[in-house]
Amino acid sequence: MNMIAKWVVCLAFALFAVSAMATPVDTYEFKSADNQKRALSLSHQLRCPQCQNQNLVDSNSPVAQDLRLEVYKMVDNGKSEQEIIDFMTSRYGDFVLYNPKLDPKTYILWLGPFGLLIFGLFIGYIFVRKQRIQPTEAGSLSAEQQAELDALLNKNKAK
Repeated sequence: MNMIAKWVVCLAFALFAVSAMATPVDTYEFKSADNQKRALSLSHQLRCPQCQNQNLVDSNSPVAQDLRLEVYKMVDNGKSEQEIIDFMTSRYGDFVLYNPKLDPKTYILWLGPFGLLIFGLFIGYIFVRKQRIQPTEAGSLSAEQQAELDALLNKNKAK
């Protein structure tokens, strides 16, 4: 009997631990399945302002939950995708977009990696070219050094 009681207590603690770790699930009734797909697609495209490395769907922060609900409501109210994105960027800036627009503020973001690649290739080209142009000094010995080398080699052959 004592063994059964221990098992029941252990099982109760295990169930309590599992339920304590569970996260709440957003439940929102959409007017149509198309609206649900659009809302989820938009939520995948928008970044959580608090987490900064997760989209709205993946984030569990309260800010992301509020923004998901806002996106869901706007989609159900008939707002277009561009209107929702404009609303989010006006409120949180271009940072909420995983793929920011190409405009003068983001040129360095979009073109910077290509510029660094070109700069690195140019530096590599110059380095390799400089190595080829420089003569190697290993093959050129003065007459005095050559005579000393010959004397050492002849000395080793005589032994």
